[in-house]
Amino acid sequence: MPTPPWTPPLPTAVLVLADGTVIEGTGCGATGEAVGEVCFNTAMTGYQEILTDPSYADQIITFTFPHIGNVGVNAEDDETSNPDAAAKVRGCVLHEPVTGPSNWRAEGPFDDWLKQKGIIGICGVDTRALTARIREHGMPNAVIAHHPDGDFDIAALKEKAAQWPGITGADLAARVSTRRPYEWTEGSWRWPDGFAKPAEERFHVVAVDYGLKRNILRCLADVGCRVTVVPADATAEDILALNPDGVFLANGPGDPAATGEYAAPQIARLASSGTPLFGICLGHQLLAIALGGGTKKMKQGHHGANHPVKDFTTRKVEITSMNHGFTVDAASLPDGVEETHVSLFDGTNCGLAMTGKPVFSVQHHPEASPGPQDSHYLFRRFAALMAGH
Repeated sequence: MPTPPWTPPLPTAVLVLADGTVIEGTGCGATGEAVGEVCFNTAMTGYQEILTDPSYADQIITFTFPHIGNVGVNAEDDETSNPDAAAKVRGCVLHEPVTGPSNWRAEGPFDDWLKQKGIIGICGVDTRALTARIREHGMPNAVIAHHPDGDFDIAALKEKAAQWPGITGADLAARVSTRRPYEWTEGSWRWPDGFAKPAEERFHVVAVDYGLKRNILRCLADVGCRVTVVPADATAEDILALNPDGVFLANGPGDPAATGEYAAPQIARLASSGTPLFGICLGHQLLAIALGGGTKKMKQGHHGANHPVKDFTTRKVEITSMNHGFTVDAASLPDGVEETHVSLFDGTNCGLAMTGKPVFSVQHHPEASPGPQDSHYLFRRFAALMAGH
């Protein structure tokens, strides 16, 4: 008998770009459709932390590392400090099928976790080609869809992707921020006890939540901070009324110019108060706007755990974790504000400080432990400013 012709498996997931490109694959995680901006992340580890980082709200993450899911997931490693946030990551794009977990800390498989979190995934994609496309043409808007029956209305998905307005001009911080203040004292994970409360609380820090990661809070606790977290729209008067030793400006998603419309005036008042001020990621960008600088959209953004950054104050190079699609325009920084850090990949700004005042910020994520501890000194620098103040 003649051998029947081979029929390729029916695609159960698609990624439809705004320009009409259709990428087929096998679905994983949640079913349904979601629209977002496609970026790529070059980290080899930390996929659970990445997918729960509020800074990725409204984005579809392409993992350049092919094997995702190997170590499973657990309840301790989620990074979002607000699980009820109205915005979150929209989906993930993978090269290989999700594998079973093999790690002593795993509490379940990655695919089940994606379903629980409502995150749509697509496997079997040529992620190298998609990454090269993003590098060449920028981060596209797209729809990711997973239908187990393989029934897709491609024309409708193309229209949906083309009509989505994108992240530029979007204030996403308001959609991920806490709605009410709360206290935090938990420190970093230590073998064999897990997360523990630090023995000494030397400072009271007020953290403004624009999309705050839990490990930032732990790193602040590690240097002796009791932290009060407040919403993104908290006023300078509200914050200073709490009598803090220092104020922290958190990371977060969206366009800093949009969030800056209400946040920058408050940050400017905080900076002029003399209270030590430290910002990370979106907090860095908002501080730049508050001090008279500007930001701009990046072509491909910085997303990964292998970004070299030079600190001009120490003359050292540190390996950092990055996650941002906007950058501070270094040329826009006014007199009295100096550039302290720069990316060695593309020369973009990665840090600033006010001359003669205890105010500084960085673009990268020291709490993400790249290097693995190259950037932890920044929390100690903040503590030293508070001690001196």
